[in-house]
Amino acid sequence: MLYIVLVLVLAALGLLVTALITASSLWAWVSIGLSVLAGLILVADWLRRRRRAATPPASAAASAPEPEAAGSQAPVEEEQTTLIPASGDLGDPADTPEPEPAVEADASAETETKADSEPGVEETPEADVAVLADLEDEVVVVDEHPRYHLRTCSWLGARDTIPIGVGEARQLGFTPCATCTPDATLVAPHR
Repeated sequence: MLYIVLVLVLAALGLLVTALITASSLWAWVSIGLSVLAGLILVADWLRRRRRAATPPASAAASAPEPEAAGSQAPVEEEQTTLIPASGDLGDPADTPEPEPAVEADASAETETKADSEPGVEETPEADVAVLADLEDEVVVVDEHPRYHLRTCSWLGARDTIPIGVGEARQLGFTPCATCTPDATLVAPHR
C-alpha cells in the first residue's frame, strides 16, 4: 500500500511541475486528484490495520495444542500464587518484633556531609570579569557540580576533575568557588 501511495505522490508532484511549466490548470487539478487519492489510500490502510489489531486472531486460539494424555507428556509446572492475608488475619501485634532504635550518626558522618556540600560562590568585581573572559588559564570542574576551582582547592579532595579554560568555564555557566577563589588568584597577575 505504501508503495502505491509513494508512486501516486511522485506522479502528483510531476504533474504539478508540468502544470506550473505549461500554465495549464488541467494538470494542476489532476495533481490534486492524485494527492487526494493517495490520502484516501493511506486512511483506508490505517483503518484496515486498526481493525486487524482490535480483533484477536481466532486462528491462534484454534491452533493452540490441546493437552495430551497425562502419561505421554512431562508434567507441567503449575504457577504458585502467594495469598495476601485479609485485613483481620495479619496476626497478633505482640508477635511482631520491635524495630531497633536508629543509631545516631557520629561526627565523621557529619564531616562527610559538610565535605559533600557545595562551596559558596566567589564574588567577582565586574572589572575582573572582563579580564577573565580573555584569559586562557586552566581551572578544573567536577562533573555534576556548578563551581570551577584551582587545582589546589581543598574542596576537591580525591574527586575526579576535568580541566577547562576559565573563560570557557564561565561561558558554560560555571561559577567560581569561594574556597579557593580562582577569579581573584587568576586576575591578580594581570592587574
